[in-house]
Amino acid sequence: MTKKNRRVDPDIESDPFAERTPFLTRRAINLLGGNFIFESNSEELLALVDAAYAGLPDHLFSSASKTFRVKLMLTPKPAPGPVRRAARRMEPPPISMLQGAGFLGSATPSSTFVVLYPEKRAGLVSVSPEMLRFPYHVRYELIEFAVFTLACRAQGLVPLHGACVGLDGRGILLMGPSGSGKSTVALQCLLEGLDFVSEDSVFVAPNSMRATGTANFLHIRADSLRWVGRPRTCSMIRDSPVIRRRSGVEKFEVDLRRREFRLAKAPLKIVGVVFLSPRLAGTGPQLRSLSARDTLARLKREQAYGASLPQWLAFSKKLLQLGGSEVLRGPHPSASVETLRSLLLKDVIKSRPSSE
Repeated sequence: MTKKNRRVDPDIESDPFAERTPFLTRRAINLLGGNFIFESNSEELLALVDAAYAGLPDHLFSSASKTFRVKLMLTPKPAPGPVRRAARRMEPPPISMLQGAGFLGSATPSSTFVVLYPEKRAGLVSVSPEMLRFPYHVRYELIEFAVFTLACRAQGLVPLHGACVGLDGRGILLMGPSGSGKSTVALQCLLEGLDFVSEDSVFVAPNSMRATGTANFLHIRADSLRWVGRPRTCSMIRDSPVIRRRSGVEKFEVDLRRREFRLAKAPLKIVGVVFLSPRLAGTGPQLRSLSARDTLARLKREQAYGASLPQWLAFSKKLLQLGGSEVLRGPHPSASVETLRSLLLKDVIKSRPSSE
């Protein structure tokens, strides 16, 4: 009896984990205080890295920056099978967060997942062909998640959900609940020449109180355009891609790597925190100082994740020494920008010698 031949894939037997898969090595990209090296077997995934980080100012805390390595793997397409009629997804499968044995990560029900090893400053992002149909989610939920988490954990940074703008190397943290107008005020700050660090995620080194972020995009709702008095800028925003959050909210994704916007060239020294309020100032003052107790309570309420990390104590103590303020909504976002500008210049003016 003739023995039936068994088909063997030599790659599976000699390299079962695809450890010798050729990678397309990218040059190092300096961001979030570190030096990131991205490697991938997919030009499409590397294009998403470029979309997120190419052209950003180098943000390093010191000349001895740490090096991070992130591998981006596009998994093979599944073998052809029976044709099934299924409803086309309007968005990718949900992401679940994972941790254990010193690893951090996330995964979807398919072969898409992220595994991070902060101690080694390394990460693996595996993307299925199905997930690649949603490039915004791959960039935002997988690649940026990996970069942000590694940079935060390996460098002891405090991650904050908020914005940061500044002037002459000094920065202010902008926080506030949904609907408080952070994106609208951030856009107005850009239009009026303030330095920009980030709209949504800010990372602070607690020892130096210097803040970094990725000033790549600003996400603007269509109703915010009524405050933009420049037809050319309105046209540019309307021509920007529209992204759809998992909540269903749609926003313009405005690329800020343009000549007319001032992106902070280096991490900014934080001089205070401002909580934006959706309440109207009316005829009263737009700015009011907050007590240390009120500032701390608001910080913990709005920054639950950051407050759970060991570096939070040192950060919060220093921030309370700088002081917290609340800015009520004025008749126009430019009024909030002027208030922020005055806070950024406050200590500078005090320290200047008298002309007499």
